[in-house]
Amino acid sequence: MEERIRTLLKEKNYKILKIELSEMNNSDLAEILEEFEPSELVTLFRLMKKDDQVEVFALLDPNFSSELINYFTDKEKVFLIEEMATDDAADVLEEMPANIVDKLLKKCDSETRKDVNKLLNYKEDSAGSLMTVEYAEIKSKQTVKDAIEYLKKEEDELETINYLFVVDDKRKLQGIVHLKELLFASPKTKLKDIAEEIEVYAITSMDQEEVAALFKKYDITIMPVVDSEKRLVGIITIDDVVDVLEEEATEDMKKMAAIIPVDKPYDKTTVFETFKARIPWLLLLMVSATFTGAIITGFEEKLAKFAILTAFIPMLMDTGGNAGGQSSVSIIRALSLNQIEFKDIFKVAFKEFRVAILCSIVLAICNFVKLLFIDRVGIMVALVVCITLCITVILAKFIGTLLPIIAKKLGFDPAVMASPFITTIVDACSLLVYFTVATRLLGL
Repeated sequence: MEERIRTLLKEKNYKILKIELSEMNNSDLAEILEEFEPSELVTLFRLMKKDDQVEVFALLDPNFSSELINYFTDKEKVFLIEEMATDDAADVLEEMPANIVDKLLKKCDSETRKDVNKLLNYKEDSAGSLMTVEYAEIKSKQTVKDAIEYLKKEEDELETINYLFVVDDKRKLQGIVHLKELLFASPKTKLKDIAEEIEVYAITSMDQEEVAALFKKYDITIMPVVDSEKRLVGIITIDDVVDVLEEEATEDMKKMAAIIPVDKPYDKTTVFETFKARIPWLLLLMVSATFTGAIITGFEEKLAKFAILTAFIPMLMDTGGNAGGQSSVSIIRALSLNQIEFKDIFKVAFKEFRVAILCSIVLAICNFVKLLFIDRVGIMVALVVCITLCITVILAKFIGTLLPIIAKKLGFDPAVMASPFITTIVDACSLLVYFTVATRLLGL
């Protein structure tokens, strides 16, 4: 379909192009349009229906849409900002320079300006920045009839009409009413009499990861957001949470691979931006790896007596790194899903210790047989390698377990304590163990 659009655009066959754009699903259209240059997109947007323009623009990646909006006229910009859901508008404006945002908002109506500014003032990645202020709200003393009339009147301005949030005169959250309950209730019934109590809600300062965890735990599709005094200020819907889960998972994967996370998708990131995201950790890991070289240099004379020991250094380091990586990834994932906490540190460490014992015994037995019958080394050398292997695996799993838990307790992202970082630590430790064991058993 992308080629079809490009062909019609090149031929300036706008009449057919307009028809075909209107027949496409907006989600599919948004995905296709991100492959076009902004200058081409402006023409395509102007061929769409007004409602489709708003929906498609909201579906674009915020980084891309914040660049695209600069190609529109001021009138078109204001139209998009005013017609978009407030949270989507805030996402787009958040990526733009502050002076341009101020200039653009001044041209919007006062209500849009007030709502967008409210969201922009919240801390990034908080519930406040994630929520929308376009929700159905009504006073508890009002009736079912009042609620239905309100929903009919405000339908186009609301994120959803399936849920109606009930507040008191001070706008403190009192409960929630489902649309189906309104349809079957008596018109004269007070909303406070049919409202369900809300036990799960977010506070504006809550981290978006915590919000996502609550959605998953209670299997809900919508959540009210309140301020410190429990006054209703917005709602978060499941579509926003899906975006958060994808964003957080991507961020964790990059940190676990020793890459500084960036907001842009891979295909929109330049070579230099990719370089900047990767080089800091590579430099740090390279410098930290010099300790490994220093340890080998320190035992260089002793290694000369049993040169065969050098051949097994890569195997020991790789096995230790892999063992530590297995534990760290498992622990990091468990922490992100709130399956374990800092208070579980001893229980988790004991479990991983038992796993390490079993793994190390199996690895040592297999390696011992290999060393004797395939590599044909002496029994003492085989013992040195296998004892080192056992200790290394246990040590690696211990480090891979504790570091992420401690990092989270100290306020750091546990994903940073993943394979590359742990492998560097384990490499140094495994060499120290190796040469210590060799010195004792072989008399180096």
